Amino acid sequence: MAVENAFDGSNRIKSLTETGAEESAASVTGTIAEAHEQANVSSGGNFRWVICALLFFATTINYVDRQVLGILAKPLQQELGWSESDYGFIATAFTGAYAIGLLVVGRMMDWLGTRKGFSFAIVFWSLAAMGHAFARSAMGFGVARFALGLGEAGNFPAAVKTTAEWFPKKERALATGIFNSGSNVGAIIAPLAVPWITAVYGWREAFIITGALGFVWLIFWLWLYRRPEEHPRLSKQELAYIQADAAEPTTKIKWASLIPHRQTWAFAAGKFFTDPVWWFFLFWLPKFLNENYGLTLTQIGAPLIVIYVAADFGSVGGGYLSSALIKRGWTVNRGRKTAMLVCALCVVPIYFAVHAANLWTAVALISLATAAHQGFSANLYTIVSDTFPRRAVGSVVGMGGFAGSISGMLVASAVGLLLQATGSYTPIFLLASVAYLFALGVIHLLVPRLEAAKIDVAEV
Repeated sequence: MAVENAFDGSNRIKSLTETGAEESAASVTGTIAEAHEQANVSSGGNFRWVICALLFFATTINYVDRQVLGILAKPLQQELGWSESDYGFIATAFTGAYAIGLLVVGRMMDWLGTRKGFSFAIVFWSLAAMGHAFARSAMGFGVARFALGLGEAGNFPAAVKTTAEWFPKKERALATGIFNSGSNVGAIIAPLAVPWITAVYGWREAFIITGALGFVWLIFWLWLYRRPEEHPRLSKQELAYIQADAAEPTTKIKWASLIPHRQTWAFAAGKFFTDPVWWFFLFWLPKFLNENYGLTLTQIGAPLIVIYVAADFGSVGGGYLSSALIKRGWTVNRGRKTAMLVCALCVVPIYFAVHAANLWTAVALISLATAAHQGFSANLYTIVSDTFPRRAVGSVVGMGGFAGSISGMLVASAVGLLLQATGSYTPIFLLASVAYLFALGVIHLLVPRLEAAKIDVAEV
């Protein structure tokens, strides 16, 4: 009953926030449409952007599923009696499983291919998301989160690998920014839908209904997706445009042979230092707004919509910035790192969010940081396809994601224990403010010219 009472009046959230969600979706659709129109002039078609749209919707569903628990955390914590450390360990279960999954799934995508591999991943995580409805304790939610983390680990290795297969290098950052913006749209849809579903049907049904979305996406994926070389809807001219970069060998690359390369460690370092900040936003932001500004579940939707709409623009904008610079004649190294530096600097002011007396001042600072994170992330992912052949992209993304998730797992537990002991968010926001500058510095030290990894024949 405590959970049901917490959602009383939640229908108001729709009227407060549906405009923001519609504008966000429209902005992404408009960006894709503009890309269609521009690309059609020189590429002989735009079917690759249909594939990008599929990746966008998969990422949206991925983030809807992982956001449900964060939105329901406070009322579930009150009903089931979780402590702050219990919730921290539930979050740790997800990030730990995500780390394990990324290490395995990246290789699986390179082995099975994206059509089969992505299908398997979304079925697994959708079933796990629905499985939360059967949990009765913190331990039960921990098990469900662990399974969800394993399955959801497949999304980004598959999406980045698909982008490398379907886009030339000059368009990959933009395509990555577009599909990555689905994470923000998912984070917008969740606070719109979850309180309403919970108020009308119950919190268990919220997990079941949102989890079932993956099976709808799977129908379209199996219908529309093939490799570019095998796709009947792809024109010869567009295929030639996609494959305009230098031809690559098709031999398999051993997973262990990727470890010695500085490019692998540069991507892993970027994920290690910045992923925990995003995990913190996903798992603790609703709680932070509730505790610092007294927002109830029916009031929290509007600030979250603003924050993730900003992140949506940041994801596409960060990818667009580096792509635009490269098209103007900048080197890939200079274009990518300049865009990442701009994003890293935009995160610094988040330190002041924890001290903001006004809710919307805090929201503005957090919005700037989430936008910058997504712009940074779009370019960080693209670095992998800049420096590795397509057949290694899934594995490298998985390895870097493993590093980010291990870091996120440790930080999730530490945040829970820190908040239980002190109740202060100040040190957390301080570390977040400098994490991206530090990450970019390490990346530059490891790959100062962002040169391609030299993989010898003996390594494959």
